[in-house]
Amino acid sequence: MNGEKKNLVIFDLDGTLLNTIEDLGHAVNYALEKNGFATHSVASYPFFVGNGVRRLITRVLPEEHRTADTIDLLLKDFKEYYDEHCCDYTKPYDGMPELMMDLRDAGVMMAVASNKYHRAVEHIIGHYFGDFDFVAVEGQKEGVNVKPDPSVVFAILAKARVPKAQVLYVGDSGVDMETARRACVDSVGVTWGFRSEKELVEYHAGRIVHRPLDILPLIKP
Repeated sequence: MNGEKKNLVIFDLDGTLLNTIEDLGHAVNYALEKNGFATHSVASYPFFVGNGVRRLITRVLPEEHRTADTIDLLLKDFKEYYDEHCCDYTKPYDGMPELMMDLRDAGVMMAVASNKYHRAVEHIIGHYFGDFDFVAVEGQKEGVNVKPDPSVVFAILAKARVPKAQVLYVGDSGVDMETARRACVDSVGVTWGFRSEKELVEYHAGRIVHRPLDILPLIKP
């Protein structure tokens, strides 16, 4: 990591800010069961997520049923359920609200960059973090590539007008670390999310932290 003070922290959503896995798993299982497919244990879903909901639906289907029409059908049913139930079991990770309050008090801008579809991202962030002002909240939008394509980071930087050297990207997966690398911003991998520390190392996380408040010293190195 470079030695500059960070004036913008970009957070991944699922597995970083919030533990969303149970609500995601229930929503996908609803769509699978409704369409006659076998469901999966909620414990298996951390291995399915990370590249947007379309890829999630593709991964949970038997290989022979991964057609565009079937994926579209399940995606529709998934969103119908998830829009109503995305906050049933989801909760912030311990220490995350405190970290965000400390960042706010220090005058550090915050943003969200997620591969979850944009409507759900806006709803979830408003529900759990409505007291915080984000410079940008970005979910997956039609026609925009999902992470690790860095387009979402560039969209945030255009709004924040912060040099890349003053940006810290925080996420829990190899997808996040690769996104930061492609965007040429410093990265922090968190171990409380959906993926392993081994994955974060393999994808060259700039730093790895085990508690949200461990991020604070990285803001002013």
